[in-house]
Amino acid sequence: MRRAAVAVAAALSALLLAGLAAIGAGLLLTLPPRTQGLRIPGLEHPVSVRFDAVGIPHIQAASADDAAAGLGFVHARDRMFQMELMRRLGSGRLSEIAGPATLPIDRMMRVLGLRVRAAAAYPTLPAADRALLDAYARGVNAEIAARGRFIAPEFLLLGRPERWTPTDSLLWGRLMALSLGDNWRTELARLAASSKLPLARLLAVRPAPVTAPSPQASLIFPAALTRFAASLDRALPRFPAPYTLPSEASDEWAVDGAHSATGAPLLAGDPHLALGFPAVWYLARIDRPGYQLTGATAPGAPYMVLGQNGHIAWTFTSNEADAQDLFVERPGTQPGTYLTPDGPRAFAVHTEIIHVRGAPDQRLIVRESRHGPLIGDVLPHQHGRLLAAEMTMLMPTTPAHTDVAVGLIALDAATSVAEAQAAAATSTAPVQNLLVADRQSIGLFTTGTVPIRRAGDGAFPQDGADGLHDWTGFASGPSLPHVVAPSSGHLLNGNERTAPPDYPVFMGRDWPDDWRARRIRTLLAARPTHDVAEFASMQNDTVSAFAAAMLPLLAARAAAASPDDFSQRALDLLHGWDGSMRAGAPQPLIFNAWLQRFAADALARNHLNLTITGPWPDFVAFLLSPAGASWCGGDCTPMLMQALASSTARLARQQGNDPANWRWGHTHRAVFDNAFLRAIPIVRRLARRSIPVSGDETTLLRAGGAILGNFDATHGGAYRGVYDLADPDRSRFIVTPGQSGNWVSGEAWNLMRKWASGATMTIPREPPSMSATARLTP
Repeated sequence: MRRAAVAVAAALSALLLAGLAAIGAGLLLTLPPRTQGLRIPGLEHPVSVRFDAVGIPHIQAASADDAAAGLGFVHARDRMFQMELMRRLGSGRLSEIAGPATLPIDRMMRVLGLRVRAAAAYPTLPAADRALLDAYARGVNAEIAARGRFIAPEFLLLGRPERWTPTDSLLWGRLMALSLGDNWRTELARLAASSKLPLARLLAVRPAPVTAPSPQASLIFPAALTRFAASLDRALPRFPAPYTLPSEASDEWAVDGAHSATGAPLLAGDPHLALGFPAVWYLARIDRPGYQLTGATAPGAPYMVLGQNGHIAWTFTSNEADAQDLFVERPGTQPGTYLTPDGPRAFAVHTEIIHVRGAPDQRLIVRESRHGPLIGDVLPHQHGRLLAAEMTMLMPTTPAHTDVAVGLIALDAATSVAEAQAAAATSTAPVQNLLVADRQSIGLFTTGTVPIRRAGDGAFPQDGADGLHDWTGFASGPSLPHVVAPSSGHLLNGNERTAPPDYPVFMGRDWPDDWRARRIRTLLAARPTHDVAEFASMQNDTVSAFAAAMLPLLAARAAAASPDDFSQRALDLLHGWDGSMRAGAPQPLIFNAWLQRFAADALARNHLNLTITGPWPDFVAFLLSPAGASWCGGDCTPMLMQALASSTARLARQQGNDPANWRWGHTHRAVFDNAFLRAIPIVRRLARRSIPVSGDETTLLRAGGAILGNFDATHGGAYRGVYDLADPDRSRFIVTPGQSGNWVSGEAWNLMRKWASGATMTIPREPPSMSATARLTP
């Protein structure tokens, strides 16, 4: 028996080792070959791809379509599973692989109908743009055909990915528009909170700086509707939930040649999106006749999204304009109808079937009114609540309302600021601030389309039956804010309002404050001329204009309140502090912990959340103003001092009893996680990294969180670009955590430390060394 037991144990051990060896071998096979030849149908000429030492592809092609096929190949090679998640997210098909946990987001995407609208948009696009999308899909599919389920580790379990289609690529732009425009979520949150607080008080937290087109109606919503809104608001996913993005993001600035050490304009941009693994962005250089495209591409999309092309350089920030509204539809007397100014009308109705891994299929009935889909259908068994979402991004694609793909393809081919301005006017959504420089000039343009409302300011839902708040038209292109060749020689934006109070188009009411823009102005004004190295340094600047503005107010409140001895020790460290959020200092930790606790306490007292109040620094500034006193019971000083005492006590438990020894970087770490892999034991540890970083929500080195009191940096500048229009090969770039989306690859994390240190790199035509090559042939 002993010999038998030993034999069985040996056999089991051998099987285990064999299984582990098989798994290891399978994982190694998912790494792309160092030398590859691939035939791609439809290529006009061979395409050369050389990967430099950190995995950045250098694509040389004889035409735009061939270049798109090459980009499709490299995206599939390095990021196929990321692309798979993107198209499943936009199609409402995550639950097929993730199970019931992702049903809320699948239901939301099916109700919004992003995939149906993307498919309908494709045949309306210009023939040349369709050809580019087709070529990209052929490049993706050639790599899928060559490598099958070994194209990424995740497909070892899921099987060979489906063929890529142009519709899949069009989903990317719609997902970005959805994440970057979230006024409908703000309206929903206000509706939910209106049962607890008057709307006038809710709106006072973020007062409109300009007058709306006409007086806003005063509404009292039925209790059943506000309860439903609260349930829906809780059910809908929001950042930092898996598969979501933050909405408010990015910095950009430029100077003209008179203010540049090179004599030609300089431009800098860093979009502040979610930090994760893999990165949102993928660096590439594409050389095609007449153009040298270098910068950030998005896996799944066939264009350079942010970068330079040898003639111009460009970047984006979120404009925060209001291009979304909610309407409360009234049911008609006949089933399946609702009231309109012209009488009852039937809903458009269709059924969706959502397949769920490990659970029964879900049947979803989706209805649309004249304003848009009924978002209440996201919740099962809630068909009595008729809350419709109207969004420019959901409008049918027409010559007047085109897809974002049209604008980006035109931007990639623009050779001047004027041509970039024309490209900015070609897409409907999202509304963005496009900053552009050519070799002579700089310009700032508003992309997308803004609705013209018959009445109201889009602050909260309105009656859909009377037509009094309907959209009557749209503003786009030259009708929206724009500036070309300003006399100051400077242009910049950090998501603050771009339209002056007397601007003829009402752009919306809910805008973040200009903390980061203030710092950009200060740094640009500090020197008469600037260079690439200084712009790169500015992107890593850690001084908070918000902290500088708040410190005198905090000191005055504390002096009048006589804080306890331990709190005073922490306060003493803030005296004379310049507001620099350095990882190795205690002051950023004391400041952020204190004011985030204060904001959280005020929110709890008033039964609110940050969806209504906007970014927490803006809410704190409101609370410390005379208008904010009522939110604390008449005087915010006691609540402020209690927040100081409770936050410092918590920090003492975490980092010891001497505040001078506390460090921001001990709790403030950039976190790179994977929404899908985090659910798989063992793998989730291999596919997750974090690193201490400086900066915070309000600094140019953006490293913000999404949950008050949790200091993990979950969004920031995962891509940074600084562009030299005098010599594009001197432009500087960085992404994090790496180029590869394969967690087995050394190129998955190889740029994280470089990024965290503030370093950047050039991407010249000839890479100094190569890690891999590929030759693509017809």
